[in-house]
This record gives sequence, structure tokens and C-alpha cells, in this order.
Amino acid sequence: MKKLNVLLVCGSGASSGFMASNVRKAATGRNLEISIKARGEAEIENYMDEIDALMIGPHLAYILDEIEDYLQDRPVKVLLMKPEYYSTLNGEAALDDLLTLF
Repeated sequence: MKKLNVLLVCGSGASSGFMASNVRKAATGRNLEISIKARGEAEIENYMDEIDALMIGPHLAYILDEIEDYLQDRPVKVLLMKPEYYSTLNGEAALDDLLTLF
């Protein structure tokens, strides 16, 4: 698998920072090359040309339509994270979910 560039988004960016860190640790433990950045939702457009996947906090489901507009024909996979692992910041479960897209 090639190196994946992932953008992880939640509202303000605080919890997404912890989640990104936990996914990074999980990926390192599995010898996977994943670059994961945590940003606020307002910054999504700035990263669309650089990423392979976009992970979105479960409370942001309402922005999925907007994201489809940003994507246009870009081959970016979009994952709405599940509340059960997002709420506990479970990086292993989040990584498992992400990998199902590839």
C-alpha cells in the first residue's frame, strides 16, 4: 500500500488532534505509512488536492453534501467516523474503519 495522506476533521480541531495522534500510533504499530493531519472543518477545501482520505467526526454528518461539492472528481475517500470509536478516541478502530476504504 502506498503512503496515505489523510485529513481528519472535527469541529474546532481539539479532539481531532488526539484522534489523529491515536490513528498515527496505530498505523506505526502496523508498519503502515499514513500521514494524518487534524484540522477544523473550515480548512477542508485547502487540502483537497493533497489527500487520499478525509475522516470526519460523527457530529459533522451534515457537511457531507458540501464535501461532495468540494471533491468534484477528485479520488478522495470520505469516512464518517463512527461515534463508538470517536467518542473514546480509539485509534485502532478508526484505522480499521479507514482501511476498509482501500
